[in-house]
Amino acid sequence: MDMIRVGRFLAQLRTEHGLTQSQLGDEIGVTNKTISRWETGNYLPPVEMLSILSEKYDVSINEILVGERLGDTEFRQTADENIKECLKQSVFTLKERMAYYKRKWRKDHLLQFVLAAIIFAAVFALGAVYNGVLCIAASVAAALYSVIRYNKMMAYVEQRSFAPTQKNE
Repeated sequence: MDMIRVGRFLAQLRTEHGLTQSQLGDEIGVTNKTISRWETGNYLPPVEMLSILSEKYDVSINEILVGERLGDTEFRQTADENIKECLKQSVFTLKERMAYYKRKWRKDHLLQFVLAAIIFAAVFALGAVYNGVLCIAASVAAALYSVIRYNKMMAYVEQRSFAPTQKNE
Protein backbone atom coordinates (compact mmCIF):
# COMPACT_ATOMS: atom_id res chain seq x y z
CA MET A 1 0.00 0.00 0.00
CA ASP A 2 1.40 3.33 -1.05
CA MET A 3 0.56 5.73 1.79
CA ILE A 4 1.70 8.74 -0.25
CA ARG A 5 -0.76 7.77 -2.98
CA VAL A 6 -3.52 7.26 -0.40
CA GLY A 7 -2.75 10.68 1.05
CA ARG A 8 -2.86 12.38 -2.34
CA PHE A 9 -6.19 10.71 -3.08
CA LEU A 10 -7.61 11.89 0.25
CA ALA A 11 -6.43 15.43 -0.50
CA GLN A 12 -7.99 15.23 -3.96
CA LEU A 13 -11.31 14.03 -2.55
CA ARG A 14 -11.30 16.78 0.06
CA THR A 15 -10.65 19.51 -2.50
CA GLU A 16 -13.28 18.05 -4.86
CA HIS A 17 -15.77 18.54 -2.04
CA GLY A 18 -14.57 22.12 -1.49
CA LEU A 19 -13.31 21.57 2.05
CA THR A 20 -10.26 22.86 3.86
CA GLN A 21 -8.36 20.57 6.20
CA SER A 22 -9.82 22.49 9.14
CA GLN A 23 -13.37 22.19 7.86
CA LEU A 24 -13.04 18.46 7.25
CA GLY A 25 -11.41 17.97 10.65
CA ASP A 26 -14.26 19.81 12.35
CA GLU A 27 -16.84 17.71 10.51
CA ILE A 28 -15.32 14.34 11.38
CA GLY A 29 -13.91 15.18 14.81
CA VAL A 30 -10.16 15.36 14.27
CA THR A 31 -7.65 18.20 14.02
CA ASN A 32 -6.45 19.76 10.80
CA LYS A 33 -2.98 18.44 11.68
CA THR A 34 -4.37 14.91 11.64
CA ILE A 35 -5.89 15.52 8.20
CA SER A 36 -2.52 16.88 7.06
CA ARG A 37 -0.71 13.78 8.33
CA TRP A 38 -3.10 11.57 6.40
CA GLU A 39 -2.78 13.62 3.24
CA THR A 40 1.01 13.70 3.33
CA GLY A 41 1.12 9.94 3.78
CA ASN A 42 2.68 10.05 7.24
CA TYR A 43 -0.25 8.14 8.77
CA LEU A 44 -3.07 6.00 7.52
CA PRO A 45 -6.50 6.95 8.92
CA PRO A 46 -7.80 4.41 11.45
CA VAL A 47 -10.54 2.04 10.33
CA GLU A 48 -13.29 4.15 11.92
CA MET A 49 -12.12 7.22 10.01
CA LEU A 50 -11.79 5.26 6.75
CA SER A 51 -15.44 4.35 7.12
CA ILE A 52 -16.45 7.96 7.77
CA LEU A 53 -14.34 9.27 4.87
CA SER A 54 -15.74 6.57 2.58
CA GLU A 55 -19.31 7.66 3.29
CA LYS A 56 -18.48 11.36 3.12
CA TYR A 57 -16.73 11.13 -0.24
CA ASP A 58 -18.97 8.38 -1.68
CA VAL A 59 -16.05 6.07 -2.43
CA SER A 60 -15.26 2.64 -1.03
CA ILE A 61 -12.70 2.06 1.69
CA ASN A 62 -10.94 -0.14 -0.85
CA GLU A 63 -10.65 2.82 -3.24
CA ILE A 64 -9.21 4.99 -0.48
CA LEU A 65 -6.63 2.34 0.36
CA VAL A 66 -5.61 1.96 -3.28
CA GLY A 67 -5.53 5.72 -3.75
CA GLU A 68 -7.78 5.88 -6.80
CA ARG A 69 -11.29 5.17 -8.02
CA LEU A 70 -11.71 1.57 -9.12
CA GLY A 71 -13.85 -0.29 -11.65
CA ASP A 72 -15.63 -3.50 -10.69
CA THR A 73 -12.87 -5.86 -11.80
CA GLU A 74 -10.12 -3.83 -10.14
CA PHE A 75 -12.16 -3.58 -6.96
CA ARG A 76 -12.24 -7.33 -6.36
CA GLN A 77 -8.54 -7.73 -7.08
CA THR A 78 -7.46 -5.13 -4.56
CA ALA A 79 -9.87 -5.94 -1.71
CA ASP A 80 -7.92 -8.84 -0.17
CA GLU A 81 -4.58 -7.12 -0.73
CA ASN A 82 -5.78 -4.02 1.11
CA ILE A 83 -7.14 -5.94 4.07
CA LYS A 84 -3.87 -7.82 4.49
CA GLU A 85 -1.84 -4.64 4.18
CA CYS A 86 -4.02 -2.78 6.70
CA LEU A 87 -3.50 -5.54 9.21
CA LYS A 88 0.27 -5.26 8.71
CA GLN A 89 0.08 -1.47 9.11
CA SER A 90 -1.82 -1.71 12.40
CA VAL A 91 -0.46 0.80 14.86
CA PHE A 92 -0.19 -1.61 17.78
CA THR A 93 0.18 -5.35 17.91
CA LEU A 94 -1.83 -7.32 20.43
CA LYS A 95 1.30 -7.83 22.52
CA GLU A 96 1.96 -4.07 22.56
CA ARG A 97 -1.64 -3.29 23.55
CA MET A 98 -1.48 -5.83 26.37
CA ALA A 99 1.81 -4.38 27.65
CA TYR A 100 0.35 -0.86 27.50
CA TYR A 101 -2.75 -1.82 29.53
CA LYS A 102 -0.67 -3.72 32.08
CA ARG A 103 1.48 -0.63 32.66
CA LYS A 104 -1.62 1.56 32.83
CA TRP A 105 -3.37 -0.74 35.32
CA ARG A 106 -0.28 -0.94 37.53
CA LYS A 107 0.12 2.83 37.46
CA ASP A 108 -3.56 3.36 38.29
CA HIS A 109 -3.34 0.93 41.23
CA LEU A 110 0.10 1.87 42.60
CA LEU A 111 -1.28 3.44 45.78
CA GLN A 112 -3.24 0.27 46.59
CA PHE A 113 -0.08 -1.82 46.17
CA VAL A 114 1.92 0.47 48.44
CA LEU A 115 -0.75 0.48 51.14
CA ALA A 116 -1.11 -3.31 50.97
CA ALA A 117 2.66 -3.74 51.24
CA ILE A 118 2.78 -1.47 54.30
CA ILE A 119 -0.07 -3.35 55.97
CA PHE A 120 1.43 -6.77 55.26
CA ALA A 121 4.85 -5.62 56.47
CA ALA A 122 3.34 -4.23 59.69
CA VAL A 123 1.41 -7.43 60.36
CA PHE A 124 4.48 -9.51 59.59
CA ALA A 125 6.62 -7.39 61.95
CA LEU A 126 4.03 -7.63 64.73
CA GLY A 127 3.81 -11.37 64.18
CA ALA A 128 7.54 -11.76 64.50
CA VAL A 129 7.51 -9.90 67.81
CA TYR A 130 4.38 -11.39 69.36
CA ASN A 131 3.35 -14.54 67.62
CA GLY A 132 4.78 -16.55 64.69
CA VAL A 133 1.26 -17.42 63.52
CA LEU A 134 0.73 -13.82 62.41
CA CYS A 135 3.80 -14.11 60.16
CA ILE A 136 2.32 -17.13 58.42
CA ALA A 137 -1.09 -15.46 58.14
CA ALA A 138 0.49 -12.31 56.69
CA SER A 139 2.47 -14.36 54.16
CA VAL A 140 -0.60 -16.31 53.05
CA ALA A 141 -2.70 -13.12 52.85
CA ALA A 142 0.00 -11.38 50.79
CA ALA A 143 0.20 -14.31 48.38
CA LEU A 144 -3.59 -14.48 48.06
CA TYR A 145 -3.79 -10.71 47.55
CA SER A 146 -1.17 -10.93 44.79
CA VAL A 147 -3.06 -13.66 42.94
CA ILE A 148 -6.37 -11.80 43.16
CA ARG A 149 -4.84 -8.50 41.99
CA TYR A 150 -3.04 -10.25 39.11
CA ASN A 151 -6.29 -11.83 37.96
CA LYS A 152 -8.08 -8.49 38.12
CA MET A 153 -5.28 -6.86 36.13
CA MET A 154 -5.39 -9.55 33.44
CA ALA A 155 -9.18 -9.25 33.15
CA TYR A 156 -8.76 -5.49 32.65
CA VAL A 157 -5.95 -6.01 30.11
CA GLU A 158 -7.80 -8.66 28.11
CA GLN A 159 -11.05 -6.72 28.04
CA ARG A 160 -9.33 -3.72 26.51
CA SER A 161 -6.72 -5.46 24.37
CA PHE A 162 -9.17 -7.62 22.49
CA ALA A 163 -11.57 -4.75 21.76
CA PRO A 164 -9.33 -2.31 19.82
CA THR A 165 -12.17 -0.45 18.13
CA GLN A 166 -13.82 0.35 21.45
CA LYS A 167 -12.80 3.60 23.12
CA ASN A 168 -10.50 2.53 25.94
CA GLU A 169 -8.89 4.46 28.71
